[in-house]
Amino acid sequence: MEPIYRYFVQPQIDTKTDSIIGYELLMKQHTPEGWRLPESFSAIDSQLTADLLIQTTKVLSLKVRRLSVNISREQLMTTSIANAIIQSQKQLYPTKLVVELTEDDSPQCYSFEQILSQLQGFLDNGIQISLDDVGTGVNHFTNIQQLLPFASELKFALQNFTDKFVDPMIQSKIHFWHAMSKEYGLRLVLEGIEDKADSQLSEKLGIHIKQGYYYSKPRLLKLPGDTCSCLA
Repeated sequence: MEPIYRYFVQPQIDTKTDSIIGYELLMKQHTPEGWRLPESFSAIDSQLTADLLIQTTKVLSLKVRRLSVNISREQLMTTSIANAIIQSQKQLYPTKLVVELTEDDSPQCYSFEQILSQLQGFLDNGIQISLDDVGTGVNHFTNIQQLLPFASELKFALQNFTDKFVDPMIQSKIHFWHAMSKEYGLRLVLEGIEDKADSQLSEKLGIHIKQGYYYSKPRLLKLPGDTCSCLA
């Protein structure tokens, strides 16, 4: 039996307007234990990923201003996936696609010039760039500083750290990225808001675009024609 993949969606909230301004799309695979993250995104057929992305964005295109999709550096270099993202944007207009470049380590090391060349193709088609998981993995400041002028958004993920939000060290990191977002004129999304206390603290830090279980868990997005009981 062929593996079943679907996107789960989680809203991004602007607490200034108390409204959903976008959704993040996260691909999962159905297993005997339920829906799980694939062991390797790079192992998934790129055309399957492309087709699923186009079907999913069609369903969501009239609901919000922005739709965000995660891609690794390896996926960024995969022509069929890059083309699918561009094709999705053409079908979504005026809704904006946002490509979130994750901090996942890729088997191959890519130069700044290689990455920028691929990102430029997105920018030329009205697609925005988000630098995901800033401050962790390969997305430390020194590694992404050259990309900041080409980005529209930074995402800081609280769940990437074992320390709690109340920890001064975590807040210091957030202050740094908040300052960077202001310096470069970027949106800052705080991901991993788990409860009311997290939400209130983020407000005190001046961050109003948020994502996390406190607002909504990721939910399965069914596609037209889905009949499998696992998709119910």
